[in-house]
Amino acid sequence: QVQLVESGGGLVQAGGSLRLSCAASGRTLSMHPKGWFRQAPGKEREFVAAISWSGGSIYYADSVKGRFTISRDNGKNTVYLQMNSLKPEDTAVYYCAADNSLATITAGSGGRVDYWGQGTQVTVSS
Repeated sequence: QVQLVESGGGLVQAGGSLRLSCAASGRTLSMHPKGWFRQAPGKEREFVAAISWSGGSIYYADSVKGRFTISRDNGKNTVYLQMNSLKPEDTAVYYCAADNSLATITAGSGGRVDYWGQGTQVTVSS
């Protein structure tokens, strides 16, 4: 069974840090590019970060550059999102995503991405 399971969300004060994890099960996803999206209440889902299978290509949304870092451990089939200097506007449900095309992950709001996790809530208080 192919599955993405996120963890690590929670409540943090502005300026704090959180690290999200996304564990992939199923051999199909082990070599897929992966990414993170988020959706705040009343807003559309937006791209946050993406990473190729090798980790050699990484992309970030302008709103998180310099504060968030995406990484992956292929031995553990896990991708991470380290979030530092968090702001109240980072509050959202964060979703892990996987697709066999990195371009599909980085294009728009992820409408064509094949695999999604269930999401994890991140709340940043002011």
